[in-house]
Amino acid sequence: MAGTDKGRSPVTGGPRVVLVDPQLGENIGMAARAMLNCGLTRLCLVRPRDGWPNPAAEAAAAGASEVLDGAAVYDATPDALAGCRRVYATTARPRDMVKPVLTPRAAAQDMRAAEGAGAATALLFGPERSGLTNDDLVLADRVIAVPLNPAFASLNLAQAVLIVGYEWFQAAHAGPSESLALGGGLPAERGELLNFLERLERALDGGNFFHPPEKRASMVRNLRNIFLRGDLTDTEVRTLHGVVSALLKARPDAVD
Repeated sequence: MAGTDKGRSPVTGGPRVVLVDPQLGENIGMAARAMLNCGLTRLCLVRPRDGWPNPAAEAAAAGASEVLDGAAVYDATPDALAGCRRVYATTARPRDMVKPVLTPRAAAQDMRAAEGAGAATALLFGPERSGLTNDDLVLADRVIAVPLNPAFASLNLAQAVLIVGYEWFQAAHAGPSESLALGGGLPAERGELLNFLERLERALDGGNFFHPPEKRASMVRNLRNIFLRGDLTDTEVRTLHGVVSALLKARPDAVD
């Protein structure tokens, strides 16, 4: 469907779109096209399988070159989320994690409220074949699930980006979103929150909390899910750092 008009003012910005382990360059290009359709221009790629830049992505983007040209590439998902204060993960599969689950429409309103309060947001999309891993999913505050045929809910990457992006774009015309409650401050910046969690995990390692060792990975995910679900603020994260410091002082052999 034709619809490009270079004479009109473009819509840009919006949440950061993070594609984790994207496979084919064509899929990245089609996702970029879907992004620009909806005024989303901040693309982040985590470990693109076929390298970057990718000529196949440029061809499939059908003119959305500005999205591809501005794409940032990262080695790890947490690095791509640095600076964000609220993260939304898209998945069609139920997981063993307790997180708020939103439709794309509800998520769009939530994102508009967060962005309007100055809290940078990000959308996480997993690889085409398998979706997000539990280690990536646990980094999100909220999950976006698209209500589709329960027997056939599979979407390709560009379709998923377009559905969520469309709701984001439409939410701008649905009236003002309810603002975040700012009495306690903005949601904690993702890098600072992960820094606290890593420090807490080191302290728990020192106290032999993660036992038996083969269950450490799942225990870490459960622990992170508890804190990430809580919408902690910067002030609360600093308080928790103080808690860890006080507990470590009580252990003469502890290493921070």
